[in-house]
Amino acid sequence: MKFDIIGDIHGCYEELLELIALLGYEESQGIYRHPEGRQMSFVGDAMDRGPYSLEVLRLLFRMQDAELLNYSPGNHCNKLYRFFKGNPVHVNNGLETTLEEWRALPKTEQRHFRARYIEFYSRLPLYQKLSLDLVVAHAGIREDMLGRPPSNGIASFVLYGDTNGKFHADGRPVRRDWAKSYNGFPWIVYGHTPTEEPYLINRTANIDTGCVFGGALTAYRFPEKTLVSVPSRQPYQPDRFHRFT
Repeated sequence: MKFDIIGDIHGCYEELLELIALLGYEESQGIYRHPEGRQMSFVGDAMDRGPYSLEVLRLLFRMQDAELLNYSPGNHCNKLYRFFKGNPVHVNNGLETTLEEWRALPKTEQRHFRARYIEFYSRLPLYQKLSLDLVVAHAGIREDMLGRPPSNGIASFVLYGDTNGKFHADGRPVRRDWAKSYNGFPWIVYGHTPTEEPYLINRTANIDTGCVFGGALTAYRFPEKTLVSVPSRQPYQPDRFHRFT
């Protein structure tokens, strides 16, 4: 099986459709299929910050209904799930944009969308093991975590990255560069940390190129190990991009 793994979308629906078309997928009744049998995979964080989070999610719902969805949740996905479940969360860091869209729906549609999202999230794997040599996880995963029973530690790593408990001045958690010392066999494709160019090192690929911050929406084609991207239509925010050293 060949895959096109798509980075963090964050509500950038127009860019997503442009990238899907560029990758060669064809639409029929709201579902996108590739004539050569390729499948899309997503690193998570489909929503928040961008202008069309609900449209992105509706596309993913249709893919899930058609049993075509390969998606591992990110921290923004988890936060929206906790909100819809009635748990206390801070409505910030982009969640407010998704909730603004949701609250603009008629009440009946709000209830339906909330229930559908809870079902959507509940059916997602923590990470995707797509083949012996390909794993997709939102913020990455170490090889020794693969196949182990779920735990809070593994979930935290996959959703938030290799954090050390410290924070930057702007409130973002400090994350260790786990990929720099990765020496495992499977390729790990992930996102979460926006970079101006894909960060490729040691059989890992960070493909969050900050579309919602004015960068690009990027796909990593596997097993070809090639990159395809479309430019963002959002305002450029240079301070939101991480630079690995």
